[in-house]
Amino acid sequence: MAFNDLLKQVGGVGRFQQIQVTLVILPMLLMASHNTLQNFTAAIPAHHCRPPAHANLSKDGGLEAWLPRDQQGRPESCLRFTSPQWGPPFPNGTEANGTGATEPCTNGWIYDNSTFPSTIVTEWDLVCSHRALRQMAQSLYMVGVLLGAMMFGYLADRLGRRKVLILNYLQTAVSGTCTAFAPNFPVYCIFRLLSGMSLASISLNCMTLNVEWMPIHTRAYVGTAIGYTYSLGQFLLAGVAYAVPHWRHLQLLVSLPFFAFFVYSWFFIESARWYASSGRLDFTLRALQRVARINGKREEGAKLSMEMLQASLQKELTRGKGQASAIELLRCPALRRLFLCLSMLWFATSFAYYGLVMDLQGFGVSMYLIQVIFGAVDLPAKLVCFLVINYLGRRSAQMASLLLAGICILVNGVVPQGQSIVRTSFAVLGKGCLAASFNCIFLYTGELYPTMIRQTGLGMGSTMARVGSIVSPLVSMTAELYPSVPLFIYGAVPVAASAVTALLPETLGQPLPDTVQDLENRKGKLRRQQREQQKHMVPLQASAQEKTGLQD
Repeated sequence: MAFNDLLKQVGGVGRFQQIQVTLVILPMLLMASHNTLQNFTAAIPAHHCRPPAHANLSKDGGLEAWLPRDQQGRPESCLRFTSPQWGPPFPNGTEANGTGATEPCTNGWIYDNSTFPSTIVTEWDLVCSHRALRQMAQSLYMVGVLLGAMMFGYLADRLGRRKVLILNYLQTAVSGTCTAFAPNFPVYCIFRLLSGMSLASISLNCMTLNVEWMPIHTRAYVGTAIGYTYSLGQFLLAGVAYAVPHWRHLQLLVSLPFFAFFVYSWFFIESARWYASSGRLDFTLRALQRVARINGKREEGAKLSMEMLQASLQKELTRGKGQASAIELLRCPALRRLFLCLSMLWFATSFAYYGLVMDLQGFGVSMYLIQVIFGAVDLPAKLVCFLVINYLGRRSAQMASLLLAGICILVNGVVPQGQSIVRTSFAVLGKGCLAASFNCIFLYTGELYPTMIRQTGLGMGSTMARVGSIVSPLVSMTAELYPSVPLFIYGAVPVAASAVTALLPETLGQPLPDTVQDLENRKGKLRRQQREQQKHMVPLQASAQEKTGLQD
């Protein structure tokens, strides 16, 4: 409890914590915008083939003479007639007036620009034979998120949270702006990948820097505030995308604010807990005294000295300046247990989440309304999660959210396809539970890993989440075997993962561990408490048996 006592001495939750936490959380408003931006910038409007350059529409009988129809009577998107047809349009390019041969759209496409005046799809013709490129762009963004979580998580443990955040804000601003001016599709993909790398690190460092500056009893509030800010960002994206439908303008609008974030991030104060864990006691003292002045506790800050910190933070100082590497997550038994269990939780949450998001595309309403619904579902779910986290514990919240999400998805697998209202209701409930799971796993992971490797652990957890988001679309292909197979898989994984939480310790009201030894001490303390409880239970059972014997 030494460091927590130092935080209380310099003001607890004072002016500094209120200002810095707010400024660090603020960029999370635009995290949702970037993560789901391609729903709008890569939207596919209705389209059909452009007639040949030599076509005379007034003589040929209009544009309809060149367009074959599908089974629903709509113009084919990827085919046109080789010659104009003057009879009634027949579906699937069947013969009309004796001829009806079709060919691909060699002269390009005509798009319906009424809803989306410009997207990357319409600008670079990512349709028909090139439609896979649209998904590749989003996959490359997710690859960037995966790489960023691994690389910047490690750098944050080596260089500090503040320096990495400053770099990430600048990288997001520059790469996002360059994306808006990309001259071609390959350049667009490169800058989207770079944006994904930096945005992954921003979300991880946002949680870590805030948690390490807050007292124990306020950490759940910080995690919930970050989750709600992300949810509000989903509402923001729906409004901004509706007001600015041109993809380049929308991309630019959600990227330019990161230049402002980059400027004010220079005023952040580095985590004193990280300084102490790095053996830099002089910087620890300087940071705590600066925070004390901002919180109006100048006298308390003046009482701090190097000798006092050496006595209070002895366990951090015994580590010297060494830093744990990612390989320690597998080498050390205590860390290996955490790593394997948390990896399962991260993977299951992301895997089921993206599986549900793919299944929620059939609302039959506009994309803007769908975006609002996605955001609205998160609000009550995260409120319930916050209450459970704060009063019942992190482990209970994590277990319940994954278990309920899995059950909702499994139930959807047996509900008949025709009952769309019931299926949609269960899907929305499951999505809300998974949003709550994401909210909890960020906080839970940050509290379980020791300071020496906390950011690396968060980075590896986020990496497993990205693996889940990449694997999830592949599972949807099993629908060819049976329509409900993907839902059974999406539901079974979080149910199985919920059982893994029983192997993790509870962190409610516990101080943040700084070293691996802290983890061992926590485990030993729990074992002693269990033995004491068992000792107390034996006399009680004997007393109950004696009373039963006397009554007989």
